[in-house]
Amino acid sequence: MKNKRLLLLYAHPDDEILGPGGAVAQYANQGVHVELVVATRGEAGEISDPALATPETLGEVREQEMRCAADTLGINCVTYLGYRDSGMEGSADNQNPRAYINSDPAEAVSRLVENIRRVRPHVILTFEPFGGYGHPDHKTIHKQALLAVPAAADPGYRPDLGWPWATPRVFYPLVRRVTLLAMKEYMAARDLDVSFFEDLDKRRAESWPDDLYHVTLDVGDAVGQKLAAFRCHATQFGLDSLFRRLPDEEMAQVLRYEYFAQALPEPEPGLRLDGLFDGLAD
Repeated sequence: MKNKRLLLLYAHPDDEILGPGGAVAQYANQGVHVELVVATRGEAGEISDPALATPETLGEVREQEMRCAADTLGINCVTYLGYRDSGMEGSADNQNPRAYINSDPAEAVSRLVENIRRVRPHVILTFEPFGGYGHPDHKTIHKQALLAVPAAADPGYRPDLGWPWATPRVFYPLVRRVTLLAMKEYMAARDLDVSFFEDLDKRRAESWPDDLYHVTLDVGDAVGQKLAAFRCHATQFGLDSLFRRLPDEEMAQVLRYEYFAQALPEPEPGLRLDGLFDGLAD
């Protein structure tokens, strides 16, 4: 794995955790070079404890949290595109001219292309079309990433941005229903509040089909790093967070398996791979 390269294209610090955090750590442990491109610094995110940040300092604090998580997972480099967090759909943050959703698509795609050509990844990870739970920035990075991948491979597109690179595979990391239901079961056994799960199917109606995936990874050896990375993002995952209500040993069971849908190239029906790099040459 020492000659393999993995590139994550995401919107905010902490997007790298829930879906693919175990895989990132596991591949990094095996010698894969891992880089992360983040569109924003998460300036419109939650503040779990007012002692940690203010709305004015949140972006700076989240950058520090991202550094902690990157070190924990083994990410070699984090690059920020410098856009501003757009906030949830319908929020006042949507109107900020620097908000990522208001970015010039041509400019943003060119910046992603520049990073793809620089890293020359064998695999790219990014959000599926719904962006996990519908965040506008998640949807935006999805659209722009899928434009950037073919553009990066096109010799006629912006040769000033580096030599063309055709990324062999793009995957969408998924949080499947089975994972959330396992969490619900553990929480119910401890008499914890499970109301979050009551309308789970309704909330997932627009998300990626639960049975459409091509890779299942057992990340048990790296799940401890994933849980530690959660704790790095303290402003977003405080003690009351859904993902911190169970003991680590139970969360390790919940998060032991990660699932990935192949986005590019378009998968043949019934495709199953043993890993993200399965069969790829150096």
